[in-house]
Amino acid sequence: MAIDGRNLQILANYCAAAADAMAFTLMRTAHSTFVKETEDFSCQIVSRDGMAFASPRSFGAPWYSGIDYGPVLAFIDSYEEGDICITNDSYAGNVATHSPDIHIWKPVFHAGEIVCFVVGHIHNTDVGGAVPASLSRSLTDIVQEGIRIPPLKIVRNGELNEEVASIMRLNVRVPDQNWGDFKAQIASVNVGERKIHDIIARFGIDDFLQGIEGILDYAEAQARSIIATIPDGEYFYADFADEDGEGGFPCRVAITLRITGDTLELDYTGSDPQLASSLNMPTGGRERHPLALVGVTYVLSTLDRNLLLNAGTLRPTRAILPPGTVMNCESPAAVGMRSLTCALSQIATIGVFSQALPDRLPANSPGGNSIMNIRTSDSQNRSVVASLGPVGGGAGGTPRHDGPDGSGGLSAFLKNTPIEINEAEVPIHFHRYGLAADSAGAGRFRGGLATEMAFEIFAPNTTVTARNRNRSVFASAGVLGGESGALSHFRTLRDGKAIEHGNTDVIRCQPGDVVEVRGPGAGGYGLPVERDIAAVLQDVRCGFVSPQVARDSYGVVIVDGEVDLAASARLRTEMHTRATQHFDHGPARSAFELVWTPARYHLLTTFLADAPISWRHFLKQQVFSAVEADGERPMVEIFQTLQQRYPAMMNQSH
Repeated sequence: MAIDGRNLQILANYCAAAADAMAFTLMRTAHSTFVKETEDFSCQIVSRDGMAFASPRSFGAPWYSGIDYGPVLAFIDSYEEGDICITNDSYAGNVATHSPDIHIWKPVFHAGEIVCFVVGHIHNTDVGGAVPASLSRSLTDIVQEGIRIPPLKIVRNGELNEEVASIMRLNVRVPDQNWGDFKAQIASVNVGERKIHDIIARFGIDDFLQGIEGILDYAEAQARSIIATIPDGEYFYADFADEDGEGGFPCRVAITLRITGDTLELDYTGSDPQLASSLNMPTGGRERHPLALVGVTYVLSTLDRNLLLNAGTLRPTRAILPPGTVMNCESPAAVGMRSLTCALSQIATIGVFSQALPDRLPANSPGGNSIMNIRTSDSQNRSVVASLGPVGGGAGGTPRHDGPDGSGGLSAFLKNTPIEINEAEVPIHFHRYGLAADSAGAGRFRGGLATEMAFEIFAPNTTVTARNRNRSVFASAGVLGGESGALSHFRTLRDGKAIEHGNTDVIRCQPGDVVEVRGPGAGGYGLPVERDIAAVLQDVRCGFVSPQVARDSYGVVIVDGEVDLAASARLRTEMHTRATQHFDHGPARSAFELVWTPARYHLLTTFLADAPISWRHFLKQQVFSAVEADGERPMVEIFQTLQQRYPAMMNQSH
């Protein structure tokens, strides 16, 4: 049959179904909660040169739908039937992007020739390293982040490489759990291989190979058609993590979006330098690296739900990722928290597109989705390392409806773990898990509510990790009059006292401690005084919004459970009736940007770009400290002082 039109769509559906089968197999056979419940994994089918053309439609993490496995495929000299390869090395091809992500790939042969590869990754709860769960922003180089496996054959011609397997098991905290997850990965790619053979039997090898290119070309054409509807122009947006390291200064991700016809360019120039913490992204400077372009995938999907998601989707887009920056770090930089920086890049991407299409895109998502992990011991003194699931916020309010509560936005397909599962597998007791009242940014359409979790510790020397802690200082922005979302918090209740942790992501706990974590709320869309009064009343009755916030933010006066219409009308006439700016970033970021203006930040990043990479984070800290001490001091004078104080900096090559 000819592979075009209807038959191409049929082939694409078959391939997507094969990827679904891979994902379902992985989810149903995995051992760790983080894979079988939260679904932090991916599965793809990629072309002979590594371009993803099929992914699961509703399972796992969709960040990797446009992935290019080509760089890691090239690390293997030759392939035979039955081979399965593995790596988690972030600097070997830039496919694995932090150590817990174990990627595997298997060639699929037909008549002695490779026709495609079945691939995928899982996030292991722990791969060794300096801290339980392997990740913390306090880590300073990748060696601290657990075992690293270079690209190699873990299964050769159907036979497991036992020597490599023993090294993998020896260097992690819960080897049986990790090995169970790895066997689930093996089962997944084996299912994918069988499904591909079934597809070839149905369509024929020539049409299958031709169809792969057709699927990629079709996705590219769809993407170009969508981009062509967006006004040409140049747009800028930046977002900030609260800290660039433990107790540090804010970390900036900046994007200049250039739209020309049916092409996009995302220029990350102006983002922070490579950091001496683990927020760095190991993109290798690849202009279509999926993590740098996840936001583009989300935007295009929002604009057309029928868009095919594969490597072809990203062909009309290129990213400029300056070397030695947080968006394109160099070895041996730590990269474990790259998901927080990736979330910032997604928010910044939606922020620039929001200016081009304000009536079609939502307010900011939270960007502070804490992945809760625990290391403790049970009554038999057995070590338990587990993920308790994500604690984050909902999605930003949209031009037509409220943001989904507790999930959505940047949560991808990641799911929460039911507390019944957690309490069955981990010796803790939950006091609370649900939606946080008054956490959503007010607006004509409010942002999504944050989630909150509280659980009690039973064993001594328990370690709790809250990966990606953020938004305890800078809020998620509202747009077009919508208010910013509420801040997050992280604390321990001990002997009746609250110990605040801010953005600390690793804490030590003792029996009787109650750990509380609340995610940040999402931004609202449109003026709160324009929100339907009945919707405000419903939120109050549901416990989502307090009567005080209904009055202060929405101008709705509620007395004894009913709206006082006359008082509400008077109050609303006194409130703001038009948006004064596109974004409301909240008081903390507004105050910060009075000092750190775009012009000042441009001077800083230009200065740092001329310094050796190993000096950049240190110099950034010095400049921030100088500005904090004297905000009126000229930047040029600060730079000159540093050059005089550290002459060795000027004598090093980059």
